[in-house]
Amino acid sequence: MGTVEGQSPGSASEMSNVFDLGAFVGDLTIVEDDAGSSDDFSLEGLEQELEECKNDDVVANILSKGIQLRDHTKGVENNLRQVELDSIQDYIRESDNLVSLHEQIRDCDNILSQMETLLSGFQAEIGSISSDIKILQEKSMDMGLKLKNRKVAILYKPCLLSSLSVVLSFGKPTVSRHVVMEMVAESKLAKFVEDIIVPPRMVDIIVDGEVNEEYLRTLDILSKKLKFVEVDPLVKSSKALKDVQPELEKLRQRAVSKVFEFIVQKLYALRKPKTNIQILQQSVLLKYKYVISFLKEHGKEVYTEVRGAYIDTMNKVLSAHFRAYIQALEKLQLDIATSSDMIGVETRSAGLFTRAREPLKNRSAVFALGDRINILKEIDQPALIPHIAEASAQKYPYEVLFRSLHKLLMDTATSEYLFCDEFFGEESIFYDIFAGPFAVVDEHFSSILPNCYDAIGLMLMIRIIHQHQLIMSRRRIPCLDSYLDKVNIALWPRFKIVFDLHLSSLRNANVKTLWEDDVHPHYVMRRYAEFTASLIHLNVGYEDGQLDLNLERLRMAIDDLLIKLARLFPQPKLKNVFLINNYDMTIAVLKEAGPEGGKIQLHFEDLLKSNTGLFVEELLLEHFSDLIKFVKTRASEEQSSSSEKPLTVSEVETIVKDFASRWKAAIELMHKDVITSFSNFLCGMEILRAALTQLLLYYTRLTDCIKRIPGGSALNKDLVTIPSIMYEIRKYSRTF
Repeated sequence: MGTVEGQSPGSASEMSNVFDLGAFVGDLTIVEDDAGSSDDFSLEGLEQELEECKNDDVVANILSKGIQLRDHTKGVENNLRQVELDSIQDYIRESDNLVSLHEQIRDCDNILSQMETLLSGFQAEIGSISSDIKILQEKSMDMGLKLKNRKVAILYKPCLLSSLSVVLSFGKPTVSRHVVMEMVAESKLAKFVEDIIVPPRMVDIIVDGEVNEEYLRTLDILSKKLKFVEVDPLVKSSKALKDVQPELEKLRQRAVSKVFEFIVQKLYALRKPKTNIQILQQSVLLKYKYVISFLKEHGKEVYTEVRGAYIDTMNKVLSAHFRAYIQALEKLQLDIATSSDMIGVETRSAGLFTRAREPLKNRSAVFALGDRINILKEIDQPALIPHIAEASAQKYPYEVLFRSLHKLLMDTATSEYLFCDEFFGEESIFYDIFAGPFAVVDEHFSSILPNCYDAIGLMLMIRIIHQHQLIMSRRRIPCLDSYLDKVNIALWPRFKIVFDLHLSSLRNANVKTLWEDDVHPHYVMRRYAEFTASLIHLNVGYEDGQLDLNLERLRMAIDDLLIKLARLFPQPKLKNVFLINNYDMTIAVLKEAGPEGGKIQLHFEDLLKSNTGLFVEELLLEHFSDLIKFVKTRASEEQSSSSEKPLTVSEVETIVKDFASRWKAAIELMHKDVITSFSNFLCGMEILRAALTQLLLYYTRLTDCIKRIPGGSALNKDLVTIPSIMYEIRKYSRTF
């Protein structure tokens, strides 16, 4: 197969794809030969054509060059034939694209045909809608006019009625009676229709809407319609109600069912661990409190179920919270006292089957109030957070845990009480809810109280309860009144039991076991003083007469025990020193409790004074017995004729010289004796001053007696001057 002119031969595959146009049109030279052998043509009209082509640039160019037209024509024809062949070849090469283009044009033609049909339908529908809109516009204008007329009728109803009365009275109507009655009827009918009709929008919201603020507003509208058809007897008898009432009932049932499901879901959220109940109540539930009112009025059975579900949920949740809180608090408890920690119990001896007890200094909190009083100053502080306290390894006396537990109980109860009152409108719900938490706290308290032997702690708890009652009173929340009264009633008998144990320990104390050959304050007396001072302090501002009576009984018991212990000393002087030290210590402790120790402090001050006088006499007799005996016996006798044996200088001379020789040494010994005998230096100073003052009085009486003796002036050289004795008294007074 030959190649097309102007193309180079290629591969076999390329050659097979080339279209051989020469096989169909033959050789171009044949055309030229045929042209040369053709017959002569007619020249008619040639001149005219040349005239027309004279101005043609191409023809003019050809004629000017002298080229034969036949040759030029053949060249042009060959060129045209070549262009035609090239065009055919290009068409063959682009045949596939042309077929694809043809198919695309056909598809587009189909699509455009469908769009034409669709747009024609739209045009018809738009024409129909335009017609409907025009009809609706006319109806709207008509309804607007009617509505305006109704508003005018309602607005001017009183005037129309008065006009009607005028017409009826005078028989000269200015307004048609028929028109007036029609307007009155229209206004009533409009109100009736408005109250009884169920708009589609309301149905959609009640049936399919989400419970939100719009839903609540729709519920309120539905509630008003339900009330309207139930209250008005005329409505009940209307035929329109028969059509509407089934729909209203369906809406009521649907609304009740939907709000029930909604509330139950919210209640389930309260059961989730680590849920802040108060925040959920305030920020979520209170926003939907109207649904509760709706259920109360239109779904009482469901309301009862919701109420019961809330009570059950909160009862279990709060009970679990308080149980967990109590268990955490129990790990923080510091044991203060046991049944053996009584005032009159000997603490340092150990029997065969009993271990030795701890020294009192490590258990001072049993009887001394100390810093424990701060719990009353921090009464309104937040409750303890157990895991924080446990992390710091702190332990607390039980009254601290008691205050914390009841602080949490008060705050929780206050929040729940206010919520129940606002959400349900029923205070009684609170007591049903807190039956569980109260039971949990009571169970804990019932296990702690019988094993509590800490009288100070019990009295602190009594005062804490009193303060909590005042707090709840200021909040004006009465929900815990009965519970706090119950706790208070339980605390007082237990306090009385523990107090009586202390009292019995003094009355039944073994004196021989308690006695120690030591004149310093006895540990039993110190316990008593601290215990009494603590209770006196806790009674300030309360003036509890029953507590005062019990403290008086305790005072009488310690008096008896202290006298029994003092009698075991072999010397009266040691007995007095022992009593003075104990009385002085007791008075000092009682003064620390407050500015006034009351009758008990006055009682011990009197005992201190009387025993101080006895000790002074014993001390002076020990060092100046002759002087004192002489003054008490002979110096008091009057120099009269009735005296059987008048005083002589020789009788007094020995006493005077003896005093003059050793009075300073004797005072020094008295000073040392006082320092070693009395624990309280201030008390010792007062006793030494009293002894020296008494000595001065005795010596003054001696000198007065000598002045009355004949020849007594001879002893003046041996007498010690009063200023000298006064100087020594002041000197020893300054050493303290």
